[in-house]
Amino acid sequence: MSDAHTHGRKRVLVVDDEADFLATYQRLFGRHGYEVITATSRAAGLAAVLAAMSGPRLDLVISDLRLHDGDGLDVVRAARATPDPPPVFVVTGYSSAETRRAASAAGASAFFAKPFAAAALLTAVRSSLPPTSLSEGGNNRG
Repeated sequence: MSDAHTHGRKRVLVVDDEADFLATYQRLFGRHGYEVITATSRAAGLAAVLAAMSGPRLDLVISDLRLHDGDGLDVVRAARATPDPPPVFVVTGYSSAETRRAASAAGASAFFAKPFAAAALLTAVRSSLPPTSLSEGGNNRG
């Protein structure tokens, strides 16, 4: 991966098996100065978390709850079990009191039901991450 993290960009891992949502996350976070790493499955999300343990760290993980190859909460648990765990958000189209409790028990610090307002997600991201010069004000690219 790139050395952008060493230049102050926060690294956000997004795990979602819906291409439209991944594209939205990439545009939203990229526009505001974050480096976005994407994974389209539980397995790829777990691999990205593992890779971050020996490479540039992840500053935030966002995982869909239901993925085509398994439970997104496995990604949440893996990220929270790392030596310097990042905050983890869960997003889902299957919101219920039970899924909220399960996400919280797995270590999620925020929960969003799809569809959600991009501004609300961005506010939560900014609240969870210390500001940097790039992510604080965006980069004025649009």
